[in-house]
Amino acid sequence: MEVPLKRINKFLSEAGYCSRRAADKLIDEGRVTINGAIPETGTKVGPDDVVAVDGKIVGSKKEAFVYLAFNKPVGIVCTTDTRVEKDNIIDFIGYHKRIFPIGRLDKPSEGLILLTDDGDIVNKILRASNNHEKEYVVTVDKPISQTFVERMSRGIYLEDLKQTTKPCIVKKVNSNTFKIILTQGLNRQIRRMCSHLNYEVQTLKRVRIMNISLDTPIGGYRELTKEEFKELSKLISSSSKTYTPKKTKRTR
Repeated sequence: MEVPLKRINKFLSEAGYCSRRAADKLIDEGRVTINGAIPETGTKVGPDDVVAVDGKIVGSKKEAFVYLAFNKPVGIVCTTDTRVEKDNIIDFIGYHKRIFPIGRLDKPSEGLILLTDDGDIVNKILRASNNHEKEYVVTVDKPISQTFVERMSRGIYLEDLKQTTKPCIVKKVNSNTFKIILTQGLNRQIRRMCSHLNYEVQTLKRVRIMNISLDTPIGGYRELTKEEFKELSKLISSSSKTYTPKKTKRTR
C-alpha cells in the first residue's frame, strides 16, 4: 500500500518538532531542507525523504506525546528560541524532550501555560482560542469600582488594535483584585483593557485554561491526567489521538 505524502509543515508538527505555524516560519527562513534542498511552503515529503532543520535531521514521531501543565514564574519568556532569550521557558524547565508552549503568557505575568511536543494539538487549541475559556486573577493599582466591572464585562474598544474585546465574565474579589474569564486571546489584552479605564495591572496570574486548572507551585510542572486530556480533546474536537499519562508527577 502506498504511503500518502505529507506537507512539510505537517511532517514537522507530527514529528514533535514544532507547530505548523512555526514550521512555516522555519521554511520561509530557509532553515528547513528536504534531501539537502530548501523546499517551498507546501512541499510534500514521503517516507524516504530526509528532512532537516538547521542541518539536523528530524525523524518521524515514535514515542508517546507529552502534555505538561506548567506554573510560569514572572520573568520567564514563552519562546523556544534559546538563542535569543536568556530567561526562556524551555531552558527554565529543562525537560528531557523537545517541547514548546501552546500560546503564550507575557513576561511580567505568571500562571498556567501548557507545553507539549504534539504539534497537531497546538494548532487545534490555537484555532479554538477564541471559543474557550481562560481564567485570570488580576490585581490593579487602585480600588475597583462597579463601573470598572461593568465596562470590562461588556468589552473595551482598544484603539491600537481597532477592535472591541468580546464580552467576558468579571468578578470583584476584593478592593484591588478581580477575576476575569476571557474567550479570546488578544496580545496583552487584560493590561490593555485596564489601561483604557485608567487602571494599571500590578499582578496577573492565569489560573485556568479550559478544563485545566493551576495546581502546581511556581516553577513547577506536571503531566496532564488521562481524564484532563480526554476532556480537553472533547473541547477542541480533537482527533482520535490518544494519550497514556505516566503515574508520577514532577515539580521543580
